[in-house]
Amino acid sequence: MQHHGPMNSPLPPGEPLGAEHARLLDSPSHDAPWRLWGPYLSGRQWGTVREDYSAEGNAWSEFPFDQAVSRAYRWGEDGLGGISDRFGFLNFSVALWNGKDPILKERLFGLTNEEGNHGEDAKEYWWALDGTPTHSWMQWLYRYPQAEFPYEQLRRENRERTRDEREFELGDTGILDANEFFDVTMTYAKAGPDDMCIRVSATNHGPAAAPLHALPTVWLRNTWSWGVDDRVTELREIRRNGRPPRGYRAAEVTHGFLGRYVLAASGAPTALFCDNETNARHVFGDAALANHSLYPKDSINQRVVHGRRHAVNPGGYGSKCSFWYHWDSVAPGETVTVDLRLATGDPGLEWFGEPFEEVLGARRGEADEFYGHVIDASLDDADRHVARRAYAGLLWGKQLYRYDVRQWMVGDPVGPAVAESRKHGRNEHWKHLALADVISMPDEWEYPWFAAWDLAFHTIPLAHVDPEFAKEQLLLMCREWAMAPNGQLPAYEWEFGDVNPPVHAWAAWHVYRIDGYRDREFLTRVFTKLLLNFAWWVNRKDANGSNLFEGGFLGMDNIGLFNRSAPLPPGFRLEQSDATSWMAFYCQQMLKIALELARTDKAWDDVATKFLEHFLSIAQAMRHFGSSDKSLWHEEDGFYYDVLVQPDGRAPHMRVRSMVGLLPILGATEIPSWVVEECPDVTSRFQWLQERRPELVKPLLARDDGKMLLTLVPPKRLRRILERMFDSEEFLSPYGIRSLSAATRQAVTATLGGETVSIEYEPGESRTGMFGGNSNWRGPVWFPTNVLLADKLRTYGRYFGDDFRIEIPTGSGDWRTLDQAADVIDGGLTALFRPVDGRRPSDGKRIESSADPLWSEHPTFSEFFDGDTGEGLGATHQTGWTALVAHLLNPRLPPDPRTMGWA
Repeated sequence: MQHHGPMNSPLPPGEPLGAEHARLLDSPSHDAPWRLWGPYLSGRQWGTVREDYSAEGNAWSEFPFDQAVSRAYRWGEDGLGGISDRFGFLNFSVALWNGKDPILKERLFGLTNEEGNHGEDAKEYWWALDGTPTHSWMQWLYRYPQAEFPYEQLRRENRERTRDEREFELGDTGILDANEFFDVTMTYAKAGPDDMCIRVSATNHGPAAAPLHALPTVWLRNTWSWGVDDRVTELREIRRNGRPPRGYRAAEVTHGFLGRYVLAASGAPTALFCDNETNARHVFGDAALANHSLYPKDSINQRVVHGRRHAVNPGGYGSKCSFWYHWDSVAPGETVTVDLRLATGDPGLEWFGEPFEEVLGARRGEADEFYGHVIDASLDDADRHVARRAYAGLLWGKQLYRYDVRQWMVGDPVGPAVAESRKHGRNEHWKHLALADVISMPDEWEYPWFAAWDLAFHTIPLAHVDPEFAKEQLLLMCREWAMAPNGQLPAYEWEFGDVNPPVHAWAAWHVYRIDGYRDREFLTRVFTKLLLNFAWWVNRKDANGSNLFEGGFLGMDNIGLFNRSAPLPPGFRLEQSDATSWMAFYCQQMLKIALELARTDKAWDDVATKFLEHFLSIAQAMRHFGSSDKSLWHEEDGFYYDVLVQPDGRAPHMRVRSMVGLLPILGATEIPSWVVEECPDVTSRFQWLQERRPELVKPLLARDDGKMLLTLVPPKRLRRILERMFDSEEFLSPYGIRSLSAATRQAVTATLGGETVSIEYEPGESRTGMFGGNSNWRGPVWFPTNVLLADKLRTYGRYFGDDFRIEIPTGSGDWRTLDQAADVIDGGLTALFRPVDGRRPSDGKRIESSADPLWSEHPTFSEFFDGDTGEGLGATHQTGWTALVAHLLNPRLPPDPRTMGWA
């Protein structure tokens, strides 16, 4: 097998690829056999909008954690480090019991938005250890306490804390202090596309022997209880002459779509069967309700935890099956292991033993070989470890997402009547959306639903390991069953109509680049659909045709003085610096793609012209809009601000220095010299503008050697913005660029419609409940915006060269090039994961900062980071966009090898 194109650091032509690369080349599409099975089982299905059928639309209270053990899901399933087929018909996971908990540990626990002092929050410890893109090899670790899990203590302590206090975590309870826990590792190795070797191993790290129950579980998603599919499929225990086979236990299922599968479990565990049906009497507290099954979903829990022998089906069949292993005493340091195999063939002892070990060994070796190509050999062991864990988190974050909004809104044929309020509430304008796809999630527990702008950033590191999947994700958001007919991209299930930053084109370009500038079909497909999205932005978010934009939410939840998604008082209009900057950025990315496509298809030449002219109009509006004295630029402060246009025509600046005012930097794109000859329409139109509208062409800078730069920010303004950005008293932290200037430690206040609003620097967790209170853009460092800023500084640096230098930090006397300035940002981000005196800054004061290798070997990929200390905050498995650290750690790709025209 020969190398057919680059992954991250491109391999020399002709270098042979390993087995995993070969599988990838044979699996270009989502329906390839090697992609049928993967970690597609969600980390959390309860508390999601999909499962919310309430009139009030409160997803957290409609389907809480406590009901998940007994209530069947409508749209998906969840579990601990589990797998499923890509349609979610058949699922596998493990349940655990320490002999003390009130319920089996079948899923991760966390607080709802109302229970946490900073919104929803997982209260467990788990890590994605490893994985390959075809899921031929995967490992996942869960840390299970030996003491009774403190469900109520975690709820109570966090409920009693204010937003000014730290969150109360599982590690704060003290039950893990003496390492009194089991590390439970799930290992998956595919012997073939539909043959999975599974190992569940548990190590006692505590000082004393402890009991453990492990229940590897296979079950069918309930598709039959809703009146849309009456086919009921069952798992049945395999017996020989009425007896279980010698040396293993097994259950088989013949599914109408998947065909026949067998799960075989080594040894002699007890096979327990029940049905994936709701225990209505228990869930809804009404003894008069009839259960559809004598053995509902929680029956195995009843059998193991409460000892009720008659709770499970004695006939050995049902839609849910667990193999029950029990160790009365696992010694300190001892590891107990269970081997299973999920496959289509006939089971036998030959499924285990040496053949099983050979598969595990081969796949582990192939994973090492694969990452030997993907991760540059020049990285030290610590950086390689972080990068590989980041890729593992990304790959484990691939989850099946099923949601048909129309079906959800009208309700099911079988079930309670749908409240009228639901038909005119959440997502009422998104009835076309019908997804049943494997999608990269922001965080497997806190955000087990896609978010369009997060997803765009995911595709950059994903393209290092699986460019086809990265491209598929970008195209999926543009398909007819996702994108709205008017061109809007869906935001996230809580409100698909919210507006997120338009970063799709930027991501598509970078994926195209990482993949070797070779897949023009992909680039054409995504560009064509994004033309619709661009038109939506122009038609809906430019209220008065001024080329200034009022984007609203725009991803950065609480960054403004007030909720920018909420309606303003009559007669007021907010001209947003970031919305306008995002559109200029979007326009430039579309221009870049159009120029690239025009090199081989001149039909795109005049499309490129359209984006050039549109950008020039936006740039002019940024300088002056309305009457000639109004501008988003504040000359005295040397910064861009939002402007609040009032009914009397006054337009004061909202003088809050935040990421909003840094984003104009994103409006910078190189124009290669070949454009003059290869894109005649662009060239002639620009010449016409130079002659007839010279005021418009100011943003295009040109050097004597033919290099050109299209920029929203003139060089003098760029210097002034960067003085602020690299001032350690304002934006520059040791770990990147803060989202709000630290100079705002003294609150900024304003009056709007008779109401006084304020904002102040909050480097850590949010102290307000705006947008749920579980994220914070008022000071912390965020990966996505930092990566974009560094990317654009390099663009400026390639044009201005080494003569353009800035002081970093401001006032230090240390002058650096713009490329070096970008390195400062990237270096700050990577420093979050590089130990200082044995501890990573991102681990902060949490238990993960322990010097004990049991904790220190596991980096946490947090959602955002404290603007002063670097401590990771928010969601704890945001790989996700924090996996961009792998993109930063690996050396950058060289320029376009064909022409050196793009960078």
